[in-house]
Amino acid sequence: MRIDTDQWGEIMDSLTRNKARTFLTAFGIFWGVFMLMILMGGGQGLQLALGKTFAGFASNSGFIMADQTSEPYAGFQTGRRWKLQLDDMEHIKNLVPEIDIIAPLTFGSNANVTYQDKKSNRASIKTYTEDYGQVEQVPILEGRLLNEADNNQRRKVCIIGKRIKADLFPDSISPVGKFIKVDGVQYQVVGVNNKDRGGLSIGGQADRTIYLPYRTLITIYNRHSDVDLMTYTVKEGYTVSQVQDKVADVLKRIHKIHPDDTKAVQKINAEAIFQMIDSLFKGISILVWMIGLGTLIAGAIGVSNIMMVTVRERTSEIGIRRAIGATPTDILVQTMSESLVLTLAAGLTGICCAVGVLAILENNAGYPFTDTNFQVPFWTAMGAAFLLSILGVLAGTGPTLRAMSIKPVDAMREE
Repeated sequence: MRIDTDQWGEIMDSLTRNKARTFLTAFGIFWGVFMLMILMGGGQGLQLALGKTFAGFASNSGFIMADQTSEPYAGFQTGRRWKLQLDDMEHIKNLVPEIDIIAPLTFGSNANVTYQDKKSNRASIKTYTEDYGQVEQVPILEGRLLNEADNNQRRKVCIIGKRIKADLFPDSISPVGKFIKVDGVQYQVVGVNNKDRGGLSIGGQADRTIYLPYRTLITIYNRHSDVDLMTYTVKEGYTVSQVQDKVADVLKRIHKIHPDDTKAVQKINAEAIFQMIDSLFKGISILVWMIGLGTLIAGAIGVSNIMMVTVRERTSEIGIRRAIGATPTDILVQTMSESLVLTLAAGLTGICCAVGVLAILENNAGYPFTDTNFQVPFWTAMGAAFLLSILGVLAGTGPTLRAMSIKPVDAMREE
């Protein structure tokens, strides 16, 4: 295909004739595309960071905790403290058929953890059962998860976090199979949790948490059948909002709590939190596109204005070209090309600059954006370029129609 160098020379000559005007118009397109890409990349990075924070948790889960009563009932005074019990789970399972999985959690904090002469500070203890593993997935770096046999046989085994591993085994020695002491009791390490610090974790930072079988913990720490927190998931077709009040009502009947007491049973609806975050990002996405498209349209109007002024300034030239044989199609191609070149050049520059800024941000972002992808997907960038082409054509439509309507005789009379 032969390139018409004369036509391209005319396009560049027209755009560079008034450099300040061309630059300001191009900057409007550049800034619109740049901000659209930055907002989209930043929004994607934020969404991925939050996604990593909540990764591994069942989106249809809820949590129940015991708190002081706020109403006197059945001979008990206000302010009574009560505790969840392991037997409560069986009652809830039988009386609330919408429940799919229910699991107990019991915690400990500031545990004294040692291995030979090494020590790990600020460690938390948390129970683990196979049912709880379906509410919060524990990614394993080395070894295995705790199983039901560990729980039923009260085995002294544990899973440790990555920070604890680094404290106790600094020479990259695998801790699996080794025995560590937790509050003076020996446990065999059977796995290492691969979850990083900062993600959502119940009962302490994941990298400093030691998982023990539930029955092992309550036996060693003499917790009887106490449960600090009860977690559950609902069956398909139901929502946590529909079920959580039924669970609370069952607990109130068992523990003789006033039916209207709103503080004694604390409820956390993780499903509602996930839905809120999802709605938030949908709103952010819509807002980003509204801002970006608004800016782009404003830039396209600027391109249309500059092309209209350019056509008016070149009226005599257009008349002469028509008089010596230029067809309306030639005028159409010339004017449209100038509009398209200006729009695409400014827009693609904006995309490239945005990609560069997002790359710098991605490489230098700290927690919680470590290893987060801020880049705009390739096809999104291509879609933006295609949109720019359409805007460029639309921006040149008005000036082109004016240029085509000019009669040669009238044009040559213009001064």
